[in-house]
Amino acid sequence: MTFLVGKVVLEIKAGAPNNGRGEDNRGMVKQFRVGRDHVPYVSAQASRRWLRDSLPSTEPVSPVVRSGAGKKQQAYTSGRPDRYLDDDLFGYMIAIKADEEGAKKGESKTFMRDTVLATGTLVAVVPNDPVMDFGTMSRGFGPDANPVIHEHEMYTADLAGDLLLDLPRVGTFEIGGSAMKPAISPTLAAELLASSAEEVCVRGVSCVRLSIQERRRRVGVLLRTMAAVKGGAKQSLHYGDRTPGLIVLAPIKGGTNPFTRIIRNRDHATFFDAEILREEIEAWKDELDGPVRLGWAPGFLGDSREKAGTDLADLIKDEQLTLDHPRVMLNALAEEFLDGAHDDWFDDPVA
Repeated sequence: MTFLVGKVVLEIKAGAPNNGRGEDNRGMVKQFRVGRDHVPYVSAQASRRWLRDSLPSTEPVSPVVRSGAGKKQQAYTSGRPDRYLDDDLFGYMIAIKADEEGAKKGESKTFMRDTVLATGTLVAVVPNDPVMDFGTMSRGFGPDANPVIHEHEMYTADLAGDLLLDLPRVGTFEIGGSAMKPAISPTLAAELLASSAEEVCVRGVSCVRLSIQERRRRVGVLLRTMAAVKGGAKQSLHYGDRTPGLIVLAPIKGGTNPFTRIIRNRDHATFFDAEILREEIEAWKDELDGPVRLGWAPGFLGDSREKAGTDLADLIKDEQLTLDHPRVMLNALAEEFLDGAHDDWFDDPVA
């Protein structure tokens, strides 16, 4: 039972990638306070939307159903993880009343798919006060007309967040268990089992599992999408790169993420702490199921990439660590999954 865990860092330059509730006619970025400091952030919901929207055009995404009105309105996807990669990896919650369309007599009307891809909030490593960008609209106005004023916040910061991909649950849908809702209906489970799916037990819960070829493919698509992710608000004024400036990924048994502190604030600047990474690799070496992969874009954090390569040269030589461009690293890992090199990471030996 292996998880891919790690950390991702985005470089935001004069951006407003995720807005909160506006004040009057002013657009406000999402931020919170720590003491006197303002800390911009991008919500996990937003970054997951970026990933979903960045999936290749050949990958269908689950249609969204919206029903009800006011406080009783709800929106949910089709809940077909067998058909849609995003339902499988991002999860869903569906609650259909017995008399609603889509509900079948005698079957549960509530289905829940807990996320397979866990994503933390992307938080500024160094606190940063957003600035207000003042703008006016006066094009086409007469000489005596006043311009229309508009304002919005923006900031420059490195945002860091944690990641976890629960590999044994990729393409594996819960159908039993007393403490959780099923992910799919008994009717759909029977249809899948009559085709190429198999019934398995994962962590004490009965599940329907897709073929290993499809599970490999879905992980490969996700990793390649992470290498080319796009998105964010206000792209007309604040377009910017949303691919990782730095990403760490490692296969680890049990799912603990030991890499959450390798990026930190030192002297009011983003700092990659090679010694923390070294200590964590040593501390967790009995749980690591392969080398730690460090993807680092050239130029991000100045010459720190070259210094890390020197400081960690012994780990790289011993194949405990790899260092490459984020896109090269993610695409290579995707290719390894597609080739079946990591099929054992999908296993759940306690099943």
